[in-house]
Amino acid sequence: MTIKQGDKVQVIAGSYKGEITEVLKVIRKSNSLILKNINIKNKHVKPKKEGEVGQIKQFEAPIHRSNVMLYDEESQIRSRSKFIISQDGKKVRVLKKLVKN
Repeated sequence: MTIKQGDKVQVIAGSYKGEITEVLKVIRKSNSLILKNINIKNKHVKPKKEGEVGQIKQFEAPIHRSNVMLYDEESQIRSRSKFIISQDGKKVRVLKKLVKN
């Protein structure tokens, strides 16, 4: 997966379309991501002990990686990514729209 934790991404589908946010966690098994302040759900939690009060907890639910694209804040462009080998021999991830072939 070319999207990593800490990357800036733009949501391209769903009710949060157009939002720019940060990746908090990558779930490789299901090809999904947890994004900051996106896809917030409520969970109703029953009291576990007697005398305790039930709660409504909010959490960020995963979103599939096909619904987001990497985003570059400097050029304000969203794009797919690719890996190139730099002149010093290191493998570097770059956005396709920013690199000429």
